[in-house]
Amino acid sequence: MELPLVVGVDGSDGSLPAVDWAVDEAARHGLPLRLVHGSLWERYEGLTPSVGPDRPAGQVSADHIVASAAERAGRRNPDVKVSTDVLPADATDALLHEGDNATALVTGSRGRGDLKGLLLGSVGLAVAARAHCPVVVVRGDQAGLAGTHRRILLGAADPATGEEAARFAFREAEARGCVLDVVRAWRRPAHGSAEAPDRDHEERVRTELDELLRDAVADHPGVRVHRATVEGPARKVLVHRSAAADLVIVGARRRQGHLGLQLGIVAHTLLHHAECPVAVVPRRVHAETIP
Repeated sequence: MELPLVVGVDGSDGSLPAVDWAVDEAARHGLPLRLVHGSLWERYEGLTPSVGPDRPAGQVSADHIVASAAERAGRRNPDVKVSTDVLPADATDALLHEGDNATALVTGSRGRGDLKGLLLGSVGLAVAARAHCPVVVVRGDQAGLAGTHRRILLGAADPATGEEAARFAFREAEARGCVLDVVRAWRRPAHGSAEAPDRDHEERVRTELDELLRDAVADHPGVRVHRATVEGPARKVLVHRSAAADLVIVGARRRQGHLGLQLGIVAHTLLHHAECPVAVVPRRVHAETIP
């Protein structure tokens, strides 16, 4: 049985595009859709007025949020199977819990509790940094949200950390019937700038790219793949190219910092600045190590 695509909903304007995007994505892959709202209304039940004898206002609000999202999903595509749930947890913990049994988690770029002017809400960033399944943050311009570019962008990492992201990207391109652009950014070695060493370094990068894609290409022979190695910072290269993509995909490069698990700079930058939705794909749990 296929695991559902799980969407975090909170009634904010930012969650509406996430619901629409997730409905389309569920239809492409033949997945059920699960709409989840995290609410701690029971904790504050005594502090909120009741609506009727048995309906605290917090419960009414939470139920209304998921019901409205389900109605919106049904209007978008009535053939997608939709379920809803209100979990007694904050939004981040609710989604992380659901992510253990999800094909992927989907969130909006900002929630109702985030400060105006933030590029990315705290929930989206925390979930992307900690979830064990792929996380899609729905953001960007209308063309990218609507999928009109007919192009998926994969930010390729080294084979040791990017294999799951590559597989995710090939499955996505196959489901959409679109081109997959695979970009591996590289930097000139600091030890010199002679032409031959540069060529040698770029050739090694191309070899690593071929190694990364080998299995996925074999499993998805019908996907049209465009490969490119580009000199420059990966975060800048991918943000620039995201303007012509419907989805940009990167592997999760997590590190342990003083604030706990944190994303690498490439994923972090894309989540804040990409012009299209961003998928962050972690390595499998049994293969992942946190230094």
